[in-house]
Amino acid sequence: MVSQGKTGNKTGRTFAIFGTAVFLILAPGTVAGLIPWWICRWRLRPPLLGFTPFRVMGVLLIAIGIAVVFEAFARFALEGIGTPAPALPTRHLVVNGSYRFVRNPMYVAVMALILGQALFLGDVDLLEYAILPWLAAHLFVLFYEEPTLRRSFGAEYENYRACVPRWIPRFTPWYSATNK
Repeated sequence: MVSQGKTGNKTGRTFAIFGTAVFLILAPGTVAGLIPWWICRWRLRPPLLGFTPFRVMGVLLIAIGIAVVFEAFARFALEGIGTPAPALPTRHLVVNGSYRFVRNPMYVAVMALILGQALFLGDVDLLEYAILPWLAAHLFVLFYEEPTLRRSFGAEYENYRACVPRWIPRFTPWYSATNK
């Protein structure tokens, strides 16, 4: 990779932050915000299966989802020097923070937000809707993202892929020689 010097690197990082913020609003904002609102208008219904603790679980999933979405997006811009948008990918493989536990923390966090809303609001339609974004993300990861990362980052990505699960987070963080 060619060094851009201080000015080029700062411009690249500024563009990455702006592009990532726009993508954050458009993608997760639509999938985990606007569409769930269209589905249920965020009306509180009786707890699913009459089980009130689902509301608390929903709030926890929402809180965790929000924190991970912001952390994962920030890492793309600040560490990867790029965006989550396929047209403007990162320059560096991002393997720190939540990426040490699961390869796709953005998708997992968005799913946590949707499922959290469904549990908190008691809305079965949101539970059913959650299948669509998960399936779309899964297919995108399998047929575009992983092959692209293999081509772009080679052995570095293969090592990461072998150690960090795609969807279900590890209990302990993964460390490579570069993220210790």
